[in-house]
Amino acid sequence: MRSIFPILSFLYATAFAVAEPVLSKPFLTPLNSTTGWIIGNGLWNITIGDVYGKKLFYGGRDLIGDAVGHYQGYDGENNFVWTSASIYKETPEYLDVVFSATEIDLHWIIYPDQAGAYQYVENKALPTLAVLRTLFRLDNTTFTHGRTNIKDDILPPFSDILASTKVQDETWQRADGTFITKYDFSDFIRNLDFHGVYGSEFGSWYIRPGRDYLNGNHLKQELTVHRESATGDAVELNVIHGSHFQVNSSATFPVGKIWGPWLWYLNSGSTDDAAERAAQEFASWPYSWLNDSDYQSRGSVSGRLVLSDGRPAANASVFLGDNNSNKSTLDQGEHYYYAATADSQGNFNISDVRTGTYGFYAWSDGGSIANVSTTFSRNDIAVQNGDETALGLLTWETQARKPIFQIGELDHKALGFRNGGLLYQHALVAQSPANLTYTIGQSNESDWYFGQSALGAWTVLFDLAAANVSSNGSAVLSLSLAGYSKGASLDVSINSNLLASLTSTTLPNDPSLYRSATIAGEWRYFEFDIGAGVLQAGTNSLVFEVTNTTLWRGFLWDSIILEWKE
Repeated sequence: MRSIFPILSFLYATAFAVAEPVLSKPFLTPLNSTTGWIIGNGLWNITIGDVYGKKLFYGGRDLIGDAVGHYQGYDGENNFVWTSASIYKETPEYLDVVFSATEIDLHWIIYPDQAGAYQYVENKALPTLAVLRTLFRLDNTTFTHGRTNIKDDILPPFSDILASTKVQDETWQRADGTFITKYDFSDFIRNLDFHGVYGSEFGSWYIRPGRDYLNGNHLKQELTVHRESATGDAVELNVIHGSHFQVNSSATFPVGKIWGPWLWYLNSGSTDDAAERAAQEFASWPYSWLNDSDYQSRGSVSGRLVLSDGRPAANASVFLGDNNSNKSTLDQGEHYYYAATADSQGNFNISDVRTGTYGFYAWSDGGSIANVSTTFSRNDIAVQNGDETALGLLTWETQARKPIFQIGELDHKALGFRNGGLLYQHALVAQSPANLTYTIGQSNESDWYFGQSALGAWTVLFDLAAANVSSNGSAVLSLSLAGYSKGASLDVSINSNLLASLTSTTLPNDPSLYRSATIAGEWRYFEFDIGAGVLQAGTNSLVFEVTNTTLWRGFLWDSIILEWKE
């Protein structure tokens, strides 16, 4: 009797072969009679008109349906109009298709076996702008969930938005008092591994390794995904230059600046699969396939930061940014940027830095240097291709003052305070009390709240010995704000002596508090001299009184430091 196993093996192999996707070369196909093109491969394809990409087919399904689709634009709805599409480069491995508008070129790098494509944008004639983005708006029934590295949840149902009351930009209040807002899916973009929208059968993801083309420092936050309020579309945002949580991001870019490349990736909706792919992409950056001499020309910067009192600048935030800039590191955005963290000994090494001349900046990220209110900067840091720029030992001058007390670590963040560091959520500052008393030596850091907004006074009580008052006399009060949202005023006084009034007329607005932030907006720092005779032996009071307020606006706290002036 002849064995049946070879027959079964043949049938199994045949069935397996049929189950494998049929791959085809990447393609660009112009449409007849109207402006438009189809691009893709054997796994997916999308039809792109003069502005919008529609009819995204993958896995036998149109993933856009009645949604708006794929498009690019700046500052609201200034969307790019494609005047041409052409094959920029074709290799045995991939096809590079470039879509051209007056302002930019958008490249799609399409491999035959890849569900999705790499993309990058090159500046041709962009105006000065604050927001630059690419995005997909996808079918609202297929894509039910959104995912970032800190939030993985259902997108608010469109029916909930329609049944709720709008209370501010893209924010609605339900009948039960809870809120719906697109800002609750925001994130610190330099921490993102991947983000996107997904459902039970499909997922669409942005994976952005490198990130040197993004504006801002470690605390740069942006929108990621949300439910579109007018149509219910599932929105997958790729904000590559943005301003939603900072004072200013208006920038004028050099011709030829490249944003990207990033990977737009399609799958079955598996977050595990997307995570695995993200790990591969991060390991592959900088991409060897991008044949651009400026992109490939890179070096590194290393050194060691030590404080002037001898302490290593342990875990300090370090940043390579604009040279000789008068902008905050959060607001810088015209060129390329590198955010890193020093080790426990103050050592840092920033690799794969594009060649050029940079400013180098450092500041406390808490921990053993949480009392350091000064920052470090050095300009004219030249990076050459293939070389290490060794800065050697860098001495960071501290404020060198004797402490009286400190509330909160100085790290530019509201962590450690009540509600500080919770997930993004609208109106959280409304839970902060109008009046509060904090007693040094008795109260805990968590007794102070992350944000102050309501009319009322927060009072800090502290005792001083007569010997300290007589020998020292004058002092310095340092206030570090993690953010400030315009519409509130704060009087700062000590023992009934007014030190300062912080108001909207002198403080520029960042939208952190009213856009769901619980950690940071844009950092501000103030020092106020306290003359001899103001502090007294026994109990003293430091008062922060909100004298004017607007709902959900106010002050996001970082640290309060009182020191003897020496």
